[in-house]
Amino acid sequence: MMHSVSSSPHIHSGESTKRIMLDVVIALCPALIAAVFNYGLRALLVTAVCVVSAVVFEWGFDKLVKKPNTIGDLSAVVTGVLLAYNLPVSIPLWQAVFGTLVAIVAVKGLFGGLGKNFANPAITGRIVMFLAFSSSMTNWAYKPLLSADVVSSATPLALLQAGKTVSVTDLLLGMHGGCLGETCILALIIGFVYLLVRKVITWHTPVVFIGTVCVLSLICGTDPLTQILSGGLFLGAIFMATDYVTTPSTTWGKVIFGFGCGLLTVLIRRFGSYSEGVSFSILFMNILTPYITKWTASKPFGGIKA
Repeated sequence: MMHSVSSSPHIHSGESTKRIMLDVVIALCPALIAAVFNYGLRALLVTAVCVVSAVVFEWGFDKLVKKPNTIGDLSAVVTGVLLAYNLPVSIPLWQAVFGTLVAIVAVKGLFGGLGKNFANPAITGRIVMFLAFSSSMTNWAYKPLLSADVVSSATPLALLQAGKTVSVTDLLLGMHGGCLGETCILALIIGFVYLLVRKVITWHTPVVFIGTVCVLSLICGTDPLTQILSGGLFLGAIFMATDYVTTPSTTWGKVIFGFGCGLLTVLIRRFGSYSEGVSFSILFMNILTPYITKWTASKPFGGIKA
């Protein structure tokens, strides 16, 4: 009798890409609520534009290359939300659309789609936008939903570099200028706890990433608390440095990845001309991910070195 044997593994975890992405979207919701409260309804508009354009670009690219439609897995939605969270509220909407084009088509689609991109699409989209539209990407404004006044101000990191003080309360609640989804630390922590409870991510990379920045900031003589609460550290550590595709899958790989991101972030903040270094550090470590995974992969029982 002939039997058909499929390749391993044969154990199904019950998880799917759509379920994981839905959990990420849910975890991102508190930050969106905080963004609307701190920056007004335009925060919702920017996020909606990024999400819709990301879905449209993915659908259009799949049609163009005659691939099965993948918008149902919600990965384009997550990319759109994360890109929006990395943009200031005042960004021109056409530039936000351009950023999603880079993220979805250039970074994700042209490399074969989800699971084959070498770098985080949202981070790469942000960096390309920063290089192309440096003026609008650094036009920080703070306009609470219940206020009619728009206040233009520097980000906390820029203020710290200038030797000024920043309120810890303002940092926790996001009551200052910055990118939409990175400012309210409490909202990001809520999302982090949700992802841990749902077992979508593990604690290793975020905790090591943030912890490394904290310790190295203390060694460098800067206030570690304001350093970890400022900029995009929590957003990057929780939602982008834990990407399944572009970060290591092994436990020690996640630890090394988090440490590398933290080290590079502090070096850029300390010695670079740009006050923030989270996006650049994650992108650089994305490139090293295949090597880190290989170096930290466990050897099968009874296996020999190739």
